[in-house]
Amino acid sequence: MSNSTDKPIAYSTKPPETVRADVLDPIEYGYHGKRDIVISIRQPEFTAVCPMTGLPDFGTITIRYTPDKMIVELKSLKYYLLQYRNVGIFYEHVVNRILDDLVDALNPKWMEVHGAFTARGGIDSEVSAQFNPGEIKE
Repeated sequence: MSNSTDKPIAYSTKPPETVRADVLDPIEYGYHGKRDIVISIRQPEFTAVCPMTGLPDFGTITIRYTPDKMIVELKSLKYYLLQYRNVGIFYEHVVNRILDDLVDALNPKWMEVHGAFTARGGIDSEVSAQFNPGEIKE
């Protein structure tokens, strides 16, 4: 008699290429040239999927940045982040991908994306990536 744990379960995941950055809606920062600010945005219910197992990954994504001319419209950011719900992507890759997409859309003076992911197998993971003004974009 076969045990149900002997049978692999196939989970359907989407590839990272299905996430569309064009849903991000940049809007003009009305105080450009007057003063620098730091904007901090926190998404405590971020989900993606482990590309190895297909199991869900949960975490908090925190985005901090100093805008230049543009800021992100929050509803568009919410819809952008929701796209990762069924995407198979590693923690380290998702943080970098979010940073790259936001930098491309906003061209900020400085930005950091931090992911704090819940425990899996007794291990918590936190990943941060930064864009700095002197950094060369490829």
